[in-house]
Amino acid sequence: MIQFQNVNKSYGNKKILDDLSLEIRDGEFAVLIGPSGCGKTTTLKLINRLIEQDNGKITIDGRDISEENTVELRRRIGYVIQQIGLFPNMTVEQNISIVPKLLKYPKEKCDEIVHSLLKLVEMPYEEYAHKYPAELSGGQQQRIGVLRALAASPPIVLMDEPFGALDPITRELLQEETRRIQKKLKKTIVFVTHDMDEALRLADTILFMQEGKLVQAASPEEMLRNPANDLIRSFMGRHMESANGTAKLLAEDFMRTRVLKVPETMHTLECIEMMRQRDVNTLVVLHEDDTYAGTVSIETIRKHGQAGREIRELISDEAMTISRKEDARAAFDQLLASSLQYLVVLNEDGTVAGLITRTSMAKAMGEALWGELTS
Repeated sequence: MIQFQNVNKSYGNKKILDDLSLEIRDGEFAVLIGPSGCGKTTTLKLINRLIEQDNGKITIDGRDISEENTVELRRRIGYVIQQIGLFPNMTVEQNISIVPKLLKYPKEKCDEIVHSLLKLVEMPYEEYAHKYPAELSGGQQQRIGVLRALAASPPIVLMDEPFGALDPITRELLQEETRRIQKKLKKTIVFVTHDMDEALRLADTILFMQEGKLVQAASPEEMLRNPANDLIRSFMGRHMESANGTAKLLAEDFMRTRVLKVPETMHTLECIEMMRQRDVNTLVVLHEDDTYAGTVSIETIRKHGQAGREIRELISDEAMTISRKEDARAAFDQLLASSLQYLVVLNEDGTVAGLITRTSMAKAMGEALWGELTS
């Protein structure tokens, strides 16, 4: 457990933290959010003593961190920032292994850690372990930054706007992966963001800060229902309207943007291998101009596919399509009335925006659309 007790921090005459007290439970995903200058990044950096408080007390599991050796403390706390900071002259494997080697883990243990962590984010060891950061995309580099923070299995991981520089699709993908990893490994994560969408998607508890004070600590649902002040209410924006049933929700609000898309010119065996690697049974197929062509399933490939033939010959148009601006409730009703597992969501130009699956629909329903079903 992380506890702040009456913590203050100033720079000159400017007070950054004002008698801050808060508590983060073990295994919790806590998100610090608030306007610029509210003190959220300062709060984060106090936990691993990158910054020292002026007064007050910070404890981890009841131990005052000011009495601990800073190097030893930081080796027990993972740290991920937006700029990543991978060592450019080291391979992916070497970057991930830095802290385990500092802790004098045997080589066999380091190898095991690298293999298991790369598998966790679907980056095969054989393909990625020996690459250098410059050979990776921005999203892949950020994944390695997260893995490096997890490599020595620290109980606490600090993340300071780690996905802020990424494109929206990659950012959403990494948010999903980070939440999945946190749930699997049961780490305590303290995450700083200025994006309420991100906070609502990730947090067990949102810690909203204003002028160096904690003004509300609540679950996403509780904060949506009962924001403590007008500033929090303005941060919630359309989310709070949605929770109260006053805003029209669109298909794009609930679609999954992580869609496996292939050109119609791809060959059968390539498609089978892609399905195997990504553990899916259907591919979304695109025309040469990137507009939606249809779908192809593993069953169709098994029955009619031939090695060396293009996938365009097997395309099905059975999947239903909807506009991303279509009413979400109507889209869900359409899906429920069919035997299909998903709807393909299209942009105005006919390109693929995402999918609404039965799984994503179930997650979305709740109080956001059917508040009257809950007490």
